[in-house]
Amino acid sequence: MIGQGHGPKSKIVGTGSSVPERLVTNAELEARLGTTDAWIREHTGLSGRRVAADGETTSDLAAVAARRAIEAAGLTVADLDLIILATSTGDSPLPATAAHLQHKLGADLIPSFDLGASSAGTLYALTVADRFIAAGTFKTVLVVGADLASRVIDPACRTMNAIYGDGAGAIVLTVADGASGILSSTLHADGTLAELMGIPGGGSAEPLTALGLANKRHRLTMDGARMRELTERKLTSFSTRALKAARMTSAELDWVVPQQGNARIAEAISRRLGFPPERVLLEQGSQANTMAASLPIVLDNAVRAGTIRAGHTVLMCALGAGVTWGALIVRM
Repeated sequence: MIGQGHGPKSKIVGTGSSVPERLVTNAELEARLGTTDAWIREHTGLSGRRVAADGETTSDLAAVAARRAIEAAGLTVADLDLIILATSTGDSPLPATAAHLQHKLGADLIPSFDLGASSAGTLYALTVADRFIAAGTFKTVLVVGADLASRVIDPACRTMNAIYGDGAGAIVLTVADGASGILSSTLHADGTLAELMGIPGGGSAEPLTALGLANKRHRLTMDGARMRELTERKLTSFSTRALKAARMTSAELDWVVPQQGNARIAEAISRRLGFPPERVLLEQGSQANTMAASLPIVLDNAVRAGTIRAGHTVLMCALGAGVTWGALIVRM
C-alpha cells in the first residue's frame, strides 16, 4: 500500500483514448453464437463492443490514445521521460510492445517497457510512474493501458465474446504542484489463484504446438463465477484500504470508476461501499471490458465530457488475471 502522507507527488495532466471503428453488435453475436440480446444486456449492460480490424495492433491503438493524451496535456513527445505500457495482449511475445509504441510516437531513446498485470495493469503502471516521479527519477511519464482481447478469446465462447472488447487509454503524469494528484494506491496479487484466468499455451511452460492450437491452448480461459465473486469482494475491501491510506471516507469521493464490462459487478461494488450508484461511472453502449484499457478509457471519456472536472476526487479499482487487483485515488 502506498499512502501520500505529505501530499501528492504526481498529478494527471492529460488523458486520451482510442477504440476500433468496427462495432460488433449484440445482434451479430445472437446470429453467430446463439446468445440473446436480453441476456447480454442483463449481465453486462452492453449493446455492442469494439473489435480491432485485421492488421490493427495493440500498439496502433496505444499510439493514437497516447497522442491524444499528450496533446490534452499541452505537451509534446519531446517532453516525455518514460513510457509504461500496461498490456496482456502485446503485438508479439518479443520485443516489448512499448518499443513499438515508442517508435510510432517518434519518442527516440525514451526508456519504455511493458507491464503485465491484466485488468489491474493501468493501476500498477500509474503507481510505478508515481513512485518514479516522487523519487525525482523522471518528471513526465506516459502511462498507456491497451489490450486487444478479441485476439485471445475463443470466437465460439458466448460469454467472453459478450463481455470483452478492444481499446487503449492513456494518461500523462507529471510533478504535482498543489493538492491535485495521486492521493493513495493499494495493490495486491495472489498467485495461488492464477489458474482462474489465463492463456495456458504459448510460453516457456507450454510452447505452442499444432496439437496445442487444435486444443485452443492459445485462447483465454476464465472461471467467470469465481472471478466475479473475487472482483466484488476484493475491489470493495481494497477500495476501503485506499480510502484509509488517503485519510478519506467514501463520502468525500466524487466518482468511482470500477472495472468495466459487467454492470452487476459495478452495482455490487457501489452497494458494498455505500456509494451512490449514480456516481459510479460505467461506459455502457459499446464500451466493453478492454482489460488494462478499461479504466483510462472511461476516465478520458468522462474528462472530455466534463463529467470529471478539476478538483474532483476519483477512485479507480480493477481486478484481473494473476490474480492481481488494486485501487487508486486521484484528485484531478
